[in-house]
Amino acid sequence: MKTEPKRVCIYAKDIQRITGKSYRQSIRILQKIRTELKKQENELVSIEEFCLFTSLKYELVEPLIIG
Repeated sequence: MKTEPKRVCIYAKDIQRITGKSYRQSIRILQKIRTELKKQENELVSIEEFCLFTSLKYELVEPLIIG
């Protein structure tokens, strides 16, 4: 049986779904994570990095990521 490939990066829409914040606020959270991790603007943020930044457990976040 094949398993669906899971994404490793997180987007503002995912953060909006997880936190209940607005889309614009979710973009700000992503920008803050990139700044803290010294990433460039075009670099993606992983789900694990998001979990470390927000102190959320990966097991709680992963089911909320769609696609």
